[in-house]
Amino acid sequence: MAETKRETERKYEADTTTTLPDLTRVPGVARVTDEGVMELDAVYYDTPDLRLAADGLTLRRRTGGRDAGWHLKFPVAPGVRDEIRAPLSDTLPPDLAALLRSRVRDTEVVPVVRLRSSRDVRHLLDGDGTLLAEVSVDTVRAERKDKGAKGKRAAWTEIEVELADDDAFGSAAGKARAEAGGDGLGKARADGEAFLDAVGKRLHKAGIHPATSSSKLARALAETGARPTPVLAAPPGAPGTAGAAVLAYVHEQVRAIVALDPAVRRDRPDAVHKMRVACRRLRSAFSTYRKVLDREVTDPLRRELKWLAGELGVARDAEVLAERLRARVDAVPGPLLLGPVQGRLRIWHTARDAAARRAVLDALDSDRHLALLAALDRLLADPPLRKAASRDAREVLARAVRKDHDRLAARIERALALDPGEERDHALHEARKAAKRARYAAEAARPTLGKPARRFAKRVKALQTCLGDHQDSVVAREALRELAIQAHAAGESAFTWGVLFGREAVTAETRAGELPELWARASGPRLRAALSR
Repeated sequence: MAETKRETERKYEADTTTTLPDLTRVPGVARVTDEGVMELDAVYYDTPDLRLAADGLTLRRRTGGRDAGWHLKFPVAPGVRDEIRAPLSDTLPPDLAALLRSRVRDTEVVPVVRLRSSRDVRHLLDGDGTLLAEVSVDTVRAERKDKGAKGKRAAWTEIEVELADDDAFGSAAGKARAEAGGDGLGKARADGEAFLDAVGKRLHKAGIHPATSSSKLARALAETGARPTPVLAAPPGAPGTAGAAVLAYVHEQVRAIVALDPAVRRDRPDAVHKMRVACRRLRSAFSTYRKVLDREVTDPLRRELKWLAGELGVARDAEVLAERLRARVDAVPGPLLLGPVQGRLRIWHTARDAAARRAVLDALDSDRHLALLAALDRLLADPPLRKAASRDAREVLARAVRKDHDRLAARIERALALDPGEERDHALHEARKAAKRARYAAEAARPTLGKPARRFAKRVKALQTCLGDHQDSVVAREALRELAIQAHAAGESAFTWGVLFGREAVTAETRAGELPELWARASGPRLRAALSR
């Protein structure tokens, strides 16, 4: 079973003559202990064209040290990575292979670099003996293992400062701040980054400077002549043209879908939502900018993106609905909570959530998903540009945004003309979808059109949010009715579910009443005219 560790570290240049300064002079550090020398042997894996390295990922199989096994690292921020660990085995563990799938596709990962390191370790401890950070001086010997570069070598020495686990450091840093009396670390944030800054300052005074490579693998590849190239290179198109503007946006969304795949598999917060939004933005771009990209190519992609967004939507909708119902139940006064309301809601959501999670993973593991990713790669590599793609971006994108605004106007006006009821609910839902498309069109045009597109997107988003809350209320009432039926069949009181149903009905009408004002702000003639300048 794989486990995850957040790794926060800084790297520094060194050589065989470099000596560490007295690190007890770093605020908060009471003792420095010598933990001895460890011999580490790691083989790094990648595709033959180094796709993982191009995206800043590293996959290795390491022996020696306290954490022998398979390690897959994802960049989070500069100097911060998530390390997913799996037990030592002869072959790549399936859990890690799945996390690589969106990048490597059907390509086999092969050994590319072997790194053997002698690691001289020091521990930085506070007054209570709590570990703050580990400092290691690594003497590294690298050897290329991949075809065409096999046998190339490099060697260097570096210093690595890695923060201790967040919980341990947070406690220790709090004590260090209190003991510092306003000096040193006490004036900084009581977090790991501030502590690493303090260590770095001490190293700098000793003449030790930050390394230029982000990882040992990156340095090994650079020093042996490798230059990893991202699979999704910058899209073509003459600067200032509609084609360049639209392809840049498409490129951004495709990269998001690829990058979010492992985050969804790891069940990271908001990952499903973000991936679903990227699918929707891409579909909207293909629809809005049909005069730029040939729809004979993009329409099949739109259908596949709709499928993927739909599979993701099951999980996302279940999550949103459960959060809404929990909040509604929590807001009910005690005397109105009759029966095992929380328990029934928990059981109901657990069953739905497990099924939705399984559906998402099945979709990501499918050949259909891989085929979609490959088709998107082909589109970016050889974009189906139409005649309008060579025209001025401002003119083409502004016209497309206005057209989507007209489409939204028609749906809003129809919905507002209807009486409350099922037909109006459906019309408002259709207006919500049009609002999303208009908003995404403006967001795609923002780098070209600037402030008018930003203002337009902001006002349409407010409209979309209101329409979304109305639709969520419609869906919530359907769920509440189902829960009431289940409660009644089990001999429980359905009273509380009825109370919640009534409150959701009031919420829906309140949101519908807010629409005319929000629409007036999003449809003002001055706002529309600004898009034409």
